Amino acid sequence: MQTATKPQHLDMLNGPIWNKLPRYALPVAATGILGQLFNAADIAVVGNFTGDMRTAAVAAVGANSPVIGLLLNLFIGIALGANVVIANAIGCRDDNAVKRAVHTAIVFAVCGGAAVALLGQLIASPLLSILNVPEDVFPYALLYLRIYLLGMPVILLYNFEAAIFRSIGDTKVPLAALAVSGVLNVLLNLFFVIVLHMTVNGVAIATVAANAVSAALLYVRLTRTDKCVRVERKALRIDGASLKRILSIGLPAGVQSAVFSFANIVIQSAINSFGSTVVAGSSASANLEGFVYTAMNAFAQAAVTFTSQNIGARKYHNLDRVIRNCLLCVVVTGLVLGGGAALAGHQLLRFYSSDTAVIATGAERLRLICGFYLLCGIMDVLASSLRGLGYSVLPMVVSLVGSCLLRLVWIATIFQLNRTPFMLYISYPISWALTALVHLACLLVVRRHLRQKQQTV
Repeated sequence: MQTATKPQHLDMLNGPIWNKLPRYALPVAATGILGQLFNAADIAVVGNFTGDMRTAAVAAVGANSPVIGLLLNLFIGIALGANVVIANAIGCRDDNAVKRAVHTAIVFAVCGGAAVALLGQLIASPLLSILNVPEDVFPYALLYLRIYLLGMPVILLYNFEAAIFRSIGDTKVPLAALAVSGVLNVLLNLFFVIVLHMTVNGVAIATVAANAVSAALLYVRLTRTDKCVRVERKALRIDGASLKRILSIGLPAGVQSAVFSFANIVIQSAINSFGSTVVAGSSASANLEGFVYTAMNAFAQAAVTFTSQNIGARKYHNLDRVIRNCLLCVVVTGLVLGGGAALAGHQLLRFYSSDTAVIATGAERLRLICGFYLLCGIMDVLASSLRGLGYSVLPMVVSLVGSCLLRLVWIATIFQLNRTPFMLYISYPISWALTALVHLACLLVVRRHLRQKQQTV
């Protein structure tokens, strides 16, 4: 049964697009940056307040990033599927479909998080062994990973709740929740490490606790909202049809992200072979890169939500405007933030470590990654636009071949001829450029098909 929904926070269907994208994307970017601060706070605290073991502690936290990404990104991709399905149902003005998808997403997040937490405990040690984590780093890395994995139910719940809010154009509530938990995370980090003299276990516990708070805040808000995405405890169940639609869109995106993480694990294993100093420098640089990436990725999130609603409402004439504006925004963001990070690398890395050798190795990576990061932003906007248009498998295949497979081949061939960190890091911008070009070609074909469909309507 289709009924009229109440006005949403942000009208993505009517009027100009250019002024609405920043209203949507800026809170998403700020939310992502706060999320990065969780990990940044972990690295900064252990890098400055753990005495002689600071380099090993920083390396331990950073060595886990690919492993955590492998487990987490699969479900973040599925959360993107929930965003698309809910936004599409809103565009169709089908409140019943919205309700079923929302409650399915909440239950799936908790159950999926519990499964990841249990499975992760079993494979944590073997995964770190595969990564060739240095012997002096391994015990701390394993301790951090085991504690972090226990928090996966609340971490995934927050991501799915945030996707629900974003589907109606509300990006401020997830930002507010994460702001509260972000402050709590920093305070708990300092308390556990400085006062209780804990190491990586302290920052891991702080991160899990902060995520639990943000998830709880969003859940309470969803149960009290007057919007069509209101959560009712009695309705919390998995609807088979809704889950199938969510997985059909989100699973390819999640698999893509997971395989990306697998490729990053292979790269991290190569980085680990250079010793704890290079690992620590790469970890600090990767965290800084995360701030730039999340700022650019906010416009990819905007692309998928805006295109989803407009496709649901059959407003095909808005699609080109959405894509063009998102591309323009991501290029400007990449130039300003990525270029700034590349130029100010040494100064920024001092927040993570006082070791000059660590700073030097981190700056080398920062110049190569952030200096070309706008290519990654362009790639993500094009892929997200395809997903919003209902084509999820296509960008997955293109990304897996263009980025992941290319990087693996690069490591197996060119890197072996010149085993240096530079030869590892340069594979990133090369793969971004090639993948973006193929995504663009695919998008042009899809848009031509939609124009023909529009003419027959």
